[in-house]
Amino acid sequence: MGDSEPSFLTVGAGGSERRIAVRERPGSGPPVVWLGGFRSDMKATKASALDQWAAEAGRRFVRFDYAAHGESTGTFTDCTISSWLEDAQAVLSAHVTEPPILVGSSMGGWIACLAARDRTAGGEPTAGLVLIAPALDFTEDLIWSRLTEAARALMMRDGILERPGTYAPEPDPITLKLIEDGRRNCLLGGPFDPSCPIHILQGMRDPDVPYDHALKIAGRLPAEGLVLTLIADGDHRLSRPQDVARLVAAVAEMA
Repeated sequence: MGDSEPSFLTVGAGGSERRIAVRERPGSGPPVVWLGGFRSDMKATKASALDQWAAEAGRRFVRFDYAAHGESTGTFTDCTISSWLEDAQAVLSAHVTEPPILVGSSMGGWIACLAARDRTAGGEPTAGLVLIAPALDFTEDLIWSRLTEAARALMMRDGILERPGTYAPEPDPITLKLIEDGRRNCLLGGPFDPSCPIHILQGMRDPDVPYDHALKIAGRLPAEGLVLTLIADGDHRLSRPQDVARLVAAVAEMA
């Protein structure tokens, strides 16, 4: 389908109902599923590059926008890690019939790990994970822990805090609900095993998800089947041609 019109999947009910935009490219092999980052969308550089690879390689590729991202409906301040995970699980349920390779960028890395954990618990294997600057537990480790006492007090009082947007002109509205829900989804308190091969790609000049966070994640995962690629001059987005080439190679190898 490329960048033709997306199909839509209804997730949730009542006041939490949203329409999730999905693009699926037919092909063979384990389906490759793209899980984007916080405030990103499925037409961004890396997702589009993977779609191009899938077209050339004849591989099945699924990408989607979480609620309140890209072409999906929803109100951003209503969303949480749990609701975005629900979006991802609905897409997997509707579009994936064999073990997928989950490719998660930033927040999408966290969602991918949660989805793989839940699939394992339900007896459904995952073929592999490719994680780009994975922001596991970011609401706690990379937002809450970095806030000043004054900023925390403001958030506790108002239920929301506007932070300068790193990749968008408008500020990022960070809700107390997002922080509290994030705590219920944290994975780094102890070892965890998604029961599949994992390749992490991490830039060492990443100001948003520092590379020591990737090292912390690697320390919680089984060593068997884990590859960690550190890119010394890489930033958070890892969207330069050479970074995208590394991503495509990692996905192709996993596939």
